[in-house]
Amino acid sequence: MLQLTLESSFSNTLTVSELNSYVKSTLEEDFLLKRACIKGEISNCTLHKSGHVYFTLKDENSAIDCVMFKPYTKKLDFSPAEGMSVIIKGKVSLYTKTGKYQFYCNEMEKEGLGDLFIKFKKLKEKLESEGLFNEEYKQKIPKYPKNIGIITSPTGAAIRDIIKVTRNRNSSVNLIIYPAVVQGESAAKTVISGISELNKLEKIDLIIIARGGGSMEDLWCFNNESLARAIFESKKPVITGIGHETDFTISDFVSDLRAATPSNAAEIAIYNEYELKSMINNLERMLKNRMKTEISNRSYELDILYSKIEKNSPKSKIEKQKVHVDKIRAQMNHEIKNKISYEVKRFEKSYSLLNAYNPLNVLNKGYSIIQDENEKIISSKSSLNLENDVKITLKDGTVDAHITLKE
Repeated sequence: MLQLTLESSFSNTLTVSELNSYVKSTLEEDFLLKRACIKGEISNCTLHKSGHVYFTLKDENSAIDCVMFKPYTKKLDFSPAEGMSVIIKGKVSLYTKTGKYQFYCNEMEKEGLGDLFIKFKKLKEKLESEGLFNEEYKQKIPKYPKNIGIITSPTGAAIRDIIKVTRNRNSSVNLIIYPAVVQGESAAKTVISGISELNKLEKIDLIIIARGGGSMEDLWCFNNESLARAIFESKKPVITGIGHETDFTISDFVSDLRAATPSNAAEIAIYNEYELKSMINNLERMLKNRMKTEISNRSYELDILYSKIEKNSPKSKIEKQKVHVDKIRAQMNHEIKNKISYEVKRFEKSYSLLNAYNPLNVLNKGYSIIQDENEKIISSKSSLNLENDVKITLKDGTVDAHITLKE
């Protein structure tokens, strides 16, 4: 019997971990790579709180990630910084978790400033001396823009961040996106073109130039002199949101306002309509409460004033005098009535007394009064002559009579 054994073409398959470990050991065993000495310019330098230093070492064409751990950084007599030209010694190895190779630095010597940093510094000093960074030329950022022009890559993280912030803050704001290259030699030209085109649109209130984070080389296009002058000459206010918070470019210095990140640029430019509505509602409530309080206070003051006016008005005085006159009239009427009553009683008493002594009253008893021709009362016979004409008064009237006396 013929038995054939076929070997699989994948019999030497390695896991990712095995491959990374093999590459790491290969790199670390290489005579040149484990005692390497290289020079270049520091970029993306991060001084970690642990004491480690993470940075990129680059030249005009290439770059490599580097790390210098705390035991070695403690021996340095200077602090590694962006743009610094250095010579470092150490080894090349691989970080097995990511499969990324990097340079592990154990010595560092300062050589001077890197070429890119020197160019950056010279251009900054030039434009600053011309006044392009002066605050007096900065345009005021509108508080409530309606239409915002965005110059950035249409596929980058920056535009996604800006759109997200816009949706969260104000859905009524319009974003007009100008697609631009934001890295490389042609980047500055496309950004300049974007500034020019957006300035032609009358409805644009504000321009944002945005790009996500990157190394100094990635952001170098924003250190372009022509771009800086285009930003300065823009009739529309310009906010730059380039890289991370620690990244600064010439465009940032010349713009009307520099934001730490693209998201921060959107937060600055786009007012929060929900917070604004809430603030307006709070102000409305405060205003209504203040108006109610003010109306109440003024109403109280008005009542007091009206009371004073009413109290001191001619009408009030007349009413008071009228009350006083009525009181006097009532008092006078009372006194008059009392006086009349008193006089009536006195009169009645006098009348009674007079009536009691009235000689005519005796006539009611059958008596009469005899008067001579001269109306002299004849009270005795001796007052009469033989012939006399007399008047006799009786109780019910008078009669004339002739009296003849008998001898």
